[in-house]
Amino acid sequence: HILASEKQVHFDKSHEWHMDTISKFCANDNVLFKTPSRIVSIGSVEDEVAAIQWWEDMVSEGGEGMVVKPLSFTHRGPTGLTQPALKVRGPEYLRIIYGPDYQEPANIERLRKRGLKTKRALAVKEFALGHEALLRFVERQPLRKVHECVFGVLALESEPVDPRL
Repeated sequence: HILASEKQVHFDKSHEWHMDTISKFCANDNVLFKTPSRIVSIGSVEDEVAAIQWWEDMVSEGGEGMVVKPLSFTHRGPTGLTQPALKVRGPEYLRIIYGPDYQEPANIERLRKRGLKTKRALAVKEFALGHEALLRFVERQPLRKVHECVFGVLALESEPVDPRL
């Protein structure tokens, strides 16, 4: 994402804007490469089937998986700010993290019972603090004010949560 540029933060732009803008930077570059992406209309069976096939093709070719995000960069649901992204890993990546037998029924059942509420809440708090840090930075506030947010993110990352989530 293009998080910020001179005097502005780009959290008000859609993910589509971010991906399109970055694609333009990458068009004639030998170092930067466009990240494959697609927009899926939830509720459209055709879009959903195509997205599943896209993911299956990526992981079968050795990709780790994909990241699913709402179209708006910051999305608010009925209870407030929602989790900014969700990683959808492929089976080979999950074998590395959870072991070669992670797909055994007993292991799948154990994995389904994990409490993800804390991890999700931390992700939202880190996202909000990162946004605030960028706002303070582009407003040219003293670095100590920017660092307050950065240290807040670091503190949240030290919370005891299963690091494999």
